[in-house]
Amino acid sequence: MNIVVLVKQVPDSGADRNLRSDDNTVDRGSANNVINEMDEYAIEEALKIKEAHGGEVTVLTMGPDRATESIRKALSMGPDRAVHVVDDALRGSCAVATSKVLAAALGQLNADLVICGAESTDGRVQVMPHMIAERLGVAALTGARKLTVDGSTLTVERQTEEGYEVVTAATPAVVSVWDTINEPRYPSFKGIMAAKKKPVQTLSLADLGVAPAEVGFDGATSAVLEHSKRPPRSGGVKVTDEGSGGAQLVEFLATEKFV
Repeated sequence: MNIVVLVKQVPDSGADRNLRSDDNTVDRGSANNVINEMDEYAIEEALKIKEAHGGEVTVLTMGPDRATESIRKALSMGPDRAVHVVDDALRGSCAVATSKVLAAALGQLNADLVICGAESTDGRVQVMPHMIAERLGVAALTGARKLTVDGSTLTVERQTEEGYEVVTAATPAVVSVWDTINEPRYPSFKGIMAAKKKPVQTLSLADLGVAPAEVGFDGATSAVLEHSKRPPRSGGVKVTDEGSGGAQLVEFLATEKFV
């Protein structure tokens, strides 16, 4: 089975994250950039499928030159090779444009199965797997907490707030996973050394047949107009009950439009 895992480099969610003052995009230059957490679970699931059914695992990422760091980290976990879509014109791309570029790259890779994290920790919009599946014309099995492969049939337990749904589809398909699906392996020293020799193919927009005007700031369908830091937490309101505590509480809730 030919499996492609989508990997995104994002600012570490455990550290402060900021937007740039000049264009309101995520400030990645000064951030500690890492593999998107959910994507590590996607990598692990792809490796487990390969170990059980054979095939090849390819990592696909779209990002600037520094995303190579995350590519090598991903390869050290066990995938066979990587594809890096890199082009200066991509900076400022929205989710719609990003899905167009990734779908174009996937069209060249002929994947039987595309696996990705259910969301990225920087955007958290959860739309990418749906958009890519729509562009490719394949099924989208999203929010999986369990994935079973039986020949060309895929079955997932889709995690919901109430429990889970069982959904099936035939390959090719796009599957997104939550962090409940497995426990990602740690790269071994042997894996880290091997990753340095694994092939990484770079693709530009020209290679994918995508015009620069369709991506980046010019092609974006949405934009952040302004931003500000979240205000510090206030000390709150203390209600002292001297016989009128109930009335004071209701008055406060009414002021805050809770009742």
